[in-house]
Amino acid sequence: MNEFVTEGPLHLVTAELKISTMKTNMTLTSRTRVKRLPDRGHYDRETINAILDEALICHVGFEVDGQPYVIPTGFARIGDDLYIHGSSASRMLRNLSRGIDVCVTVTLIDGLVLARSAFHHSINYRSVVILGKAELVDDADLKYKALEAFTEHIIPGRWAEVRWPTELELKATSVLCLPIEEASAKIRTGDPKDDEEDYSMNIWAGVLPLSIAKGTLVADKRLDRKILPPEYVVDYRR
Repeated sequence: MNEFVTEGPLHLVTAELKISTMKTNMTLTSRTRVKRLPDRGHYDRETINAILDEALICHVGFEVDGQPYVIPTGFARIGDDLYIHGSSASRMLRNLSRGIDVCVTVTLIDGLVLARSAFHHSINYRSVVILGKAELVDDADLKYKALEAFTEHIIPGRWAEVRWPTELELKATSVLCLPIEEASAKIRTGDPKDDEEDYSMNIWAGVLPLSIAKGTLVADKRLDRKILPPEYVVDYRR
């Protein structure tokens, strides 16, 4: 599995520069340039946004008093900004709101890459790393818009049907905004990359695709059985 360890969604450092292509409008810095297998790096907003919009969970990395933490949480994107939220008592949100450095990552697994040798087994993936400083959202309208975006990011169509947050619930919730300015994506696709002499081996090799698939709906035990699931739930797909 050494190949996956070295080829995974790592974003290593080199000299600071700016990419200038037709699709790219992201400033590439020494912290986000992909060093290992640089041809897998992507720095355009279209690619980065597409990965963010498909993912359900991000991991937020930060340090407090010399202790590093990585916390999984939900998120949503509005334009060029990433929003995360949680309880106003959350240690993560309290510390991030003070302007400390933060690293947010998401990863989508697209398939298992089965090679002829153990060394060259890998995973097809799409990943994004965002670096920066988050700010607490104080504006009531923007905070409400972010909460709507969180719901719609999970399952589009839900916000229009459910009860919206009360003033008390809004006070109990903190929302942080992280500009998507210093970011990069890394993507692996395709076949395994075996050593030339291994291609003649009598071993199956290829890609086992993986994807998120919905299962059978499980109704709330207290749901009125006359209430049927809406189309956006029945037809849900990621």
